[in-house]
Amino acid sequence: MNQTHPTIPTPSRRGRIALLASRWHPELVQRITGAATQELHRLGWTAKQIELHELPGAFEFPLYALRLAEAGQHQALIACALVVDGGIYRHEFVAQAVIDGLMRVQLDSRMPVFSASLTPQHFHEHAVHQQFFHEHLAIKGVEAAQACATTLAAHERLAPLAG
Repeated sequence: MNQTHPTIPTPSRRGRIALLASRWHPELVQRITGAATQELHRLGWTAKQIELHELPGAFEFPLYALRLAEAGQHQALIACALVVDGGIYRHEFVAQAVIDGLMRVQLDSRMPVFSASLTPQHFHEHAVHQQFFHEHLAIKGVEAAQACATTLAAHERLAPLAG
């Protein structure tokens, strides 16, 4: 990935980040989590501060995210999945439920939650699509990590206003 690295604002305190990973299409989801982890390292988080949590699918993310938020041990969470159209409409409902649930967790817990849970409109398991998503998902992992760092820095700047 020959991507330039813009200057990303990062918080002065880098706490633990949870990465949720769906086991559906693991070879592609790993591209998201691997790129996100690598970018978080580049931005100053250590290996001990980044935790990978594997779940059967994206549908399980919201409840698990809520439990992680309630435990209060993480600064943020990044959910990583690929919800694909297998020829039935269920994928749209799953994707919407996951995004709605993650947003609810974020608003209720006040812990930033990021989604790199992607739902391509047309996904086929042939070599051309596999190659495209192999590259595209790595970019999405980097973008999720950068959004996480930037948002945490923005929240940090708001902290004095809350007092």
